[in-house]
Amino acid sequence: MTASFPTAAQALLPNGLRDLLPPDAEQEAFVASRLVATFVANGYHRVKPPLIEFEESLLSGAGRTAAAQTFRVMDPITQRMMGLRSDMTTQVARIAASRLARAPRPLRLAYSGSVLRVRGSQLRPERQFTQAGLELIGAAGEDAVAEVLLLAVEALEQAGVERVCIDLTCPPLVPALCAALGLDEARAQAVRDVLEQKDLVAVGDLVGAEAAAVLRALLETVGPAERGVEALVALDLPEPAVAMRDSLVALARRVAGAVPHHDLTLDPLEHHGFEYHTGTAFCLFGRGARGELGRGGAYETGPDGAVEPSAGATLYLDAVLDVATCPPPRRLVLISPTLPAARRRALQAEGWATVPALGAAVDQAEALRLGCSHILDENGQPRALAPADQG
Repeated sequence: MTASFPTAAQALLPNGLRDLLPPDAEQEAFVASRLVATFVANGYHRVKPPLIEFEESLLSGAGRTAAAQTFRVMDPITQRMMGLRSDMTTQVARIAASRLARAPRPLRLAYSGSVLRVRGSQLRPERQFTQAGLELIGAAGEDAVAEVLLLAVEALEQAGVERVCIDLTCPPLVPALCAALGLDEARAQAVRDVLEQKDLVAVGDLVGAEAAAVLRALLETVGPAERGVEALVALDLPEPAVAMRDSLVALARRVAGAVPHHDLTLDPLEHHGFEYHTGTAFCLFGRGARGELGRGGAYETGPDGAVEPSAGATLYLDAVLDVATCPPPRRLVLISPTLPAARRRALQAEGWATVPALGAAVDQAEALRLGCSHILDENGQPRALAPADQG
């Protein structure tokens, strides 16, 4: 049977989707394995959720925030709606609350896999990309957030990312502050929007002078953590916001002491993308990367009546690959297809990728045509192509 190939027009992919070709596919697999290996080495157990599942489980609990980004299809067998995951965190939370409900807490789980979203963003136009992450289920406070944050940074270091910018935030802080100031829901949302835009004038137009002074003082804490922490500590905040502020300060001081060689900033006003987080949270950035390397923080998971405090971090491979150290190109050596298996495996154990010369001579011309840098000499040893042949 003869295979038919699509025309150039038929080979086009939808916006935000792409084929990952050599060597990019190999580099992504390498970096993903390095990230997850770091999580596993620190006591996290790997899980693998399905790519698609029934939408009532996929979009339950914290998963509700992902509803607008979820592709839905009808299961032809059960006639029930299914969703393709747009994030893996909520899937891991479901596994923890169901399949691993009786496992000892805190429960440490790690994962990697592709996600698909309805639309991309300006910084991340891809709609399909790979995530790698870790979830700490059944642990609360800045200790839990510090563990996943520092381990995510360590994993990035193991992947060759030399400098990480850690931006700390606390998504529920501003809503708690707005509630304490007596702002209704509509005005509170408007305040959050203008604060995120760092618009000092608009803040004064929305609230009274006293409330505006508090919010402006909070805005002044945004920036390098060394300065922002002291400014945050000095704020006179209403009682509901004090505990959140103290938790953010404690996390900042702990992270600054643990990884002083990385950049640390504060932005207590940031909330975009942290819709289901219930405490301190963070974004990770790298110089030269498009968009964020990852994000995470504290959240709650589990069915009603059995909610568990948790913390997690998710790393985005498309951005990580922009700044990670990728492995050198594989060394390809052209071999005869009749080469004994023992010798072929020995070469592979030495780091060679062996390429059989099917129906062709094992010579420099064939090696060059197939992209090999070496051929086997008469003694069965890899020999580099002569510069003239490579040129």
